[in-house]
Amino acid sequence: MSDRLIDEIEDSIFIIYANKPSSHVYLIKGSNKNILIDTGTKSNFSRIVEALSKISLKVTDIHLVVCTHEHYDHIGGISFFYNHSILAADRFAATKIELQDEYVIHSVYHGEEVEKTKINLWLENLVVFDIGNYKLKVIHTPGHTSGSICLYEMTKQFLFSGDTIFNGGIISKISDSGSYGDYINSLERLSCYKISKIFPGHGKICIDPQNSISESIEKAKTKLTEEVEKIKKERRC
Repeated sequence: MSDRLIDEIEDSIFIIYANKPSSHVYLIKGSNKNILIDTGTKSNFSRIVEALSKISLKVTDIHLVVCTHEHYDHIGGISFFYNHSILAADRFAATKIELQDEYVIHSVYHGEEVEKTKINLWLENLVVFDIGNYKLKVIHTPGHTSGSICLYEMTKQFLFSGDTIFNGGIISKISDSGSYGDYINSLERLSCYKISKIFPGHGKICIDPQNSISESIEKAKTKLTEEVEKIKKERRC
């Protein structure tokens, strides 16, 4: 269990630390709207409530909840926000969340049942959220899942990467709806952006983005080659 609950990691940007298997939760206090990026599992919700109280906010002060993808460790708590926040996800993630597609969401795998929740806003690539002090661009980054996105802060060049990129070039698991081809393409597109820091869904904040992205691309290409050779070997047997 994490002893730390919440830290301000940049001006008006907070990380809410979750207990495993939940993802990190990021809060951006905008000058006109507040955005929460992911929620973690359902059982993580009490930590969000406690963390918000420490900076004099309530759950009802969250205007928008953005899901970086459809996995339960990132979206398990969204039902608690449905009555007072707009819930947003990539269109490929939205359908799976609304239909409770357990083949992809994996809530039962984590020992919890996901609440049936409607996604209010289906996100498209390059949509921008302007919350006054920050501007966030949606970047469609399929690979880990079909509905994975990153959020790119356009002035400070921060990247909220969900499970697409991790510190140190660790590559993501390719899940049931994802593919290595899409994953490599997403990483290569992200390598074209100027990124000062990466705030991932798990692990440490990345302060060496370009090297981490480059290492991820090479590792993903190697892994794809290994998987192809494995399939060929199985067919020959």
